[in-house]
Amino acid sequence: MFRACKSTQLVGKKAIRFIKFQIDLRRSETRSCTRSTTLNGCMPNRSSIGENMGAIARDVTAPWLLGSQGHEMELSNTQKANSTNCRFLCMLFLLVSLNVIPGIADAVDDEPVESILFGSCIRQDKPMPIFKSINQIRSDLFIFLGDNIYADTDDMKVMKAKYSLLAADSGFSKLVETKRIMATWDDHDYGKNDAGAEYIKKEESQKTFLDFWNEPKNSVRRKTPGIYDAKSFGPEGKRLQVILLDTRFFRGPLKMGKRKTGGPYYPTGDKSVRMLGESQWGWLEEQFRKPAEIRIVASSIQLIAESDGQETWSNIPHERERFFDLIRKTKANGVVVISGDRHWSELSCYSKGMPYTLYDFTSSSLNQPHGRGTPTINKHRAIETTHHQENFGQIKISWDVKNPKLSLQVRDINGKLKIGHDVALSELKAN
Repeated sequence: MFRACKSTQLVGKKAIRFIKFQIDLRRSETRSCTRSTTLNGCMPNRSSIGENMGAIARDVTAPWLLGSQGHEMELSNTQKANSTNCRFLCMLFLLVSLNVIPGIADAVDDEPVESILFGSCIRQDKPMPIFKSINQIRSDLFIFLGDNIYADTDDMKVMKAKYSLLAADSGFSKLVETKRIMATWDDHDYGKNDAGAEYIKKEESQKTFLDFWNEPKNSVRRKTPGIYDAKSFGPEGKRLQVILLDTRFFRGPLKMGKRKTGGPYYPTGDKSVRMLGESQWGWLEEQFRKPAEIRIVASSIQLIAESDGQETWSNIPHERERFFDLIRKTKANGVVVISGDRHWSELSCYSKGMPYTLYDFTSSSLNQPHGRGTPTINKHRAIETTHHQENFGQIKISWDVKNPKLSLQVRDINGKLKIGHDVALSELKAN
């Protein structure tokens, strides 16, 4: 659906690193299976990729395996095996150099990330002028936090038609063609308002979601329940980890009561209710134990904000506390949460019993101004300023200063700064 990205600057160190990586893989007798993300939402037609790979595999012969007349030499079984490896590596070198396989080269990109953009909640049937401002800002990555369309259907044909409306927008199309993309979902692109594990078409919706965002056919995300994922960027000492949570596929039933300002939901006392599910919790612990200076955790709904009727982690308080406990247990440095859903932007923080202050930076919506214009109560709000018009978030990382810092920013439809808060990296250390 999306065209290949324009980047072709993969010849040299990136291609060499990738080939070394493949050599190590082919030498290994076993390979652990981990989740990975295709960062370029823009991929060429996969059938043509397969055809190109097959053609190159047939036609490419390493020149050092040719005789003086240009004919292939008679080889022993060992030499034939080496020849196959050489052809394989030559093919990979060519494909990576030409960016025929988007995402694979990025998986070994050691360049530090300095600017991340993110946003949520897009009505696919309404104008999206904010993408013009987004496309004018230099960034290394854009994260879609969910409600990327308002599908609200059990019919996958209807869902796909709504995704097509989003794809047809010129600003969105330019964004996915020119920036790395990571995406998770919330309730409306999952399929039903406020839905969790009970949604009857969640498997079909997962496939539709992954097809739209051009997840590779062999991705682990296509083989396991849920769309949670993670990716690391940058060299040691400047490493950023981006973790995408799935707060829908496994989430248990919410407790309901008399409607409050934000909705009808209340904190539950049922300890059997889950937000993430055991498989995702185990995976998240593994991610927190990996080396990184900064960890951006994308949660479609707010983690820290107190419950005032809306959907929030606070409605399943034991799962919220489990998240806090996991940071304490793993001593994970640099965790910053980003969230969407609320149709306004704000910054929340929590420090009780934590090794450092945990921030939850909310940005919503990309093209829907908040009708009421005032937020729900939130005793954890870090600063009083909230923004209720169209907006997107930006995290700037200043690596090359004496005390590296993160600048958390909310920008309006014209790209103007509306909320800003700086956090020194030294303030986000667990020990």
